[in-house]
Amino acid sequence: MEASLEQALEHGLTEGEYRKVLEVLGRVPSLEELGVFSAMWSEHCSYKSSRLLLRELPTSGPHVLQGPGENAGVVDVGEGLAVVFKIESHNHPSFVEPYQGAATGVGGILRDIFAMGARPVASLNSLRFGALDHPRTNYLLRGVVAGIGDYGNSVGVPTVGGEVYFDPAYDRNILVNAFTLGIVRVDSLYRAAAAGVGNPLLYVGSKTGRDGIHGASLLASAEFDSDSDKKRPTVQVGDPFTEKLLMEACLEAIGTGSLVGIQDMGAAGLTSSAAEMAGRGGNGVELDLCAVPKRESGMTPYEVLLSESQERMLLVVKAGEEEKVKSIFSKWDLDAVVVGRVTGSGRFRATWEGRVVADIPVAALTTEAPAYARPRAQPAEEESAEASLGKLPEPMDYNDVVLRLLGSPNLCSREWVYRQYDSYVGGDTVVRPGSDAAVLRLDDTKKGVAISLDGNSRFCRLDPYVGAVIAVAEGARNVVASGARPLAITNCLNFGNPEKPQVMWQFEETIYGLRDACRALGTPVVSGNVSFYNETEGQGIPPTPVIGMVGLLEDVGFHLTQWFKEEGDVIVLLGRSREEIGGSEYLHVIHGEIKGPVPWIDLKVEKALHSVCLAAARDGILRSAHDVAEGGLAVALAESCLSADNGVMLGARVEAEAGLRPDAALFGESQSRMIVSLRRRHLNQLRELCRREQVPMLVLGEVGGNRLEIGEYVDLPLKHLYESWKGALGRQVEGRARVAVA
Repeated sequence: MEASLEQALEHGLTEGEYRKVLEVLGRVPSLEELGVFSAMWSEHCSYKSSRLLLRELPTSGPHVLQGPGENAGVVDVGEGLAVVFKIESHNHPSFVEPYQGAATGVGGILRDIFAMGARPVASLNSLRFGALDHPRTNYLLRGVVAGIGDYGNSVGVPTVGGEVYFDPAYDRNILVNAFTLGIVRVDSLYRAAAAGVGNPLLYVGSKTGRDGIHGASLLASAEFDSDSDKKRPTVQVGDPFTEKLLMEACLEAIGTGSLVGIQDMGAAGLTSSAAEMAGRGGNGVELDLCAVPKRESGMTPYEVLLSESQERMLLVVKAGEEEKVKSIFSKWDLDAVVVGRVTGSGRFRATWEGRVVADIPVAALTTEAPAYARPRAQPAEEESAEASLGKLPEPMDYNDVVLRLLGSPNLCSREWVYRQYDSYVGGDTVVRPGSDAAVLRLDDTKKGVAISLDGNSRFCRLDPYVGAVIAVAEGARNVVASGARPLAITNCLNFGNPEKPQVMWQFEETIYGLRDACRALGTPVVSGNVSFYNETEGQGIPPTPVIGMVGLLEDVGFHLTQWFKEEGDVIVLLGRSREEIGGSEYLHVIHGEIKGPVPWIDLKVEKALHSVCLAAARDGILRSAHDVAEGGLAVALAESCLSADNGVMLGARVEAEAGLRPDAALFGESQSRMIVSLRRRHLNQLRELCRREQVPMLVLGEVGGNRLEIGEYVDLPLKHLYESWKGALGRQVEGRARVAVA
């Protein structure tokens, strides 16, 4: 059946793209070919609006073994080991069906990791929801958290950290970004290339159904409208128990040496996995769609090509070793069927009952897919867009401000969320959720890895360039606060409709900010994801780059956490505070404003701070370290008092910084600052490190007592602080009726 222009438009292609299809094929496409083009040329698969700008990002470095272009990025951590990691978005599916959308997001990123030959050892997630009092937020929050917890817990991969953020700007477009890290021996690393003409293609895992069809082309690559709920059938359905079997079978098969390549059947399913593997291998593929295992009767070749059913992989096996590999999957009670072969034709070819239903040049689907330099235009600046400290009234009661900030949705404890996740399964978790970064040990070594997931979308809304710089810097600062040296990042770039010049300007500025920060801090981008069209009825989200930062501890025994450890320890502020309140939680929560300018940042100063902290951690002179971020110094001090994972709270008696307006000193979010605690006898060593790196150092006070005292401004019992902070999110979620918005 030949396809028409009208059908092409219904598939999400433009008229110009349809003309290019006609040019590539030299004829009218079949319906199956139209489906293949629509999937592979979708924003989600082709990155057609972002590819040209993504080239700006630094992607190589002395430790990088694999940068963007594979299932995941790979970084060498020594002793023959490498870490494999990536972040992906599952925003649109999670908004339509929160439980399955979030669950299958976790499943998909796990498969990207073990497709590289790595065993997944840790997951994190970055979640953005609308206002807590929005009628749909409670339903979405509960569904997403349950989906993440149920899937990860069942597979046996710990969820060790992440972030949860609430803002009315996400009322109609939530964000669910899933990150996973795995460990692999360098000599066991696998890549996804269809090499070796004549080698068979082995389909393994679950059977193919009708779920997820058009997930990449019409759900993930288009904005929402009033009919969005009708897209519910395009959301995939996950089965974590099958995922566990698939992971173990794939890792066992990889260990035999019988595989040439392996790839997850993710977005666009069998179509994308086969086409992308062929493209990387410089070859072609031929598929027999009748051979694909199916769980539903009457499926058409179109449906088989485009299904996004979960827990499926495509393997390229060495010719003659098919039965050996099949026997492994049979042992794990999984389908393993030869569905095609690698060819030297350079074409993507699919047959159905002996009839050719698709015959397309592989390059047209991959390297030669459309790439657009879309128009960019800076949005007009709003009047009174800057916050003037002089025009703001100074708080009458600083105790009340601290309690309100600690109980606010974006600063309160996230325990209600992470207590639903298993953070210790696998036995390698050293620092679980609740500190600046998660820390895991690398088995059979002294080493450890630290991981953080961060992104301040309020800063990015006000200034996407500086906001992106700060996102990278804060991610690095978080792993440094754990005692780890930053190595590399993965990023998930969440934006509105790229066809709008203002959105593309935001994206371009963000890319330049990421580029400059990654170069300055020596943290190349090794993997990532772009999620456009996070927009409903013309209203888009703020620019939201999420940064997954990975760091290395040479000796995991020297890891740090953010909470105070012992009475009498000295509390020191590293870095310089300024009178900056733009974009702060204080300005938003207390004064109800979102205005700039965002805090100033100097990446040389940031790098110097890292050097001091890492040297002090390596020398064993620090007892704790905590990044000063959202909420400023007062909130960071309170968190250091309250967040111990053993439940033991220690108070602090400190002086406020002189020379600054008190609310700016306590709640401003100046960058490149860290609170550390140490024994008094180590102060001179720390002073010498700071002198050498020219990092400002201010002794604030000491750990002790059962109160937080900050000069003449704050004097609160830890019990009151704890009550405001610890259960605030649970009270707000559980206190609202569960709104089952379908």
